[in-house]
Amino acid sequence: MLVEVKAGSARIVDDIFTTLADGEPLPDGPVIVSLKRFLAEKDGLLARAHPLGVRLETAESPELLGPELHRLAAVALHVHHFRDGRHFSWARLLRTRLDYRGEVRIGGHVLKDQIAFYARVGVNVFDLAQNIALRDIEAALSEISQVYQPSVDGRPTIQDLRAARAHGALVPPT
Repeated sequence: MLVEVKAGSARIVDDIFTTLADGEPLPDGPVIVSLKRFLAEKDGLLARAHPLGVRLETAESPELLGPELHRLAAVALHVHHFRDGRHFSWARLLRTRLDYRGEVRIGGHVLKDQIAFYARVGVNVFDLAQNIALRDIEAALSEISQVYQPSVDGRPTIQDLRAARAHGALVPPT
């Protein structure tokens, strides 16, 4: 199930991409390929007239995509099994330092408890197991009512809210 997240709401969307294994022939249409294949076939893949995405595994930094990053329609972060937080770092890196505006997708072993945190750091598409209902995803997105750290989502932090309140400013709704 592919779920797009915008402004705290979620909706199921069709996947326009075909995810290919290395060595699998290219179909006519949008594809997501591994970083290894992208680096080996970069010129040919980028010359195609279809949207292109690259799948990154846990240890593969988005910085490895180089200047071609901004020509990609999607970067798919794949979680084999959650053991560390690099996927959170990669999503935030894509949105902040690398200024990537395309689709940041996460799939694999994504836990319901992580959905709101992934959305905060810039993930906007979730490739989730069928056993997570859309209402559970929406509930997960609204579980965090106040935040301590600034992030990609631009939500005011608790410190911002306290400062605004101390200066008599209107406190923005959360």
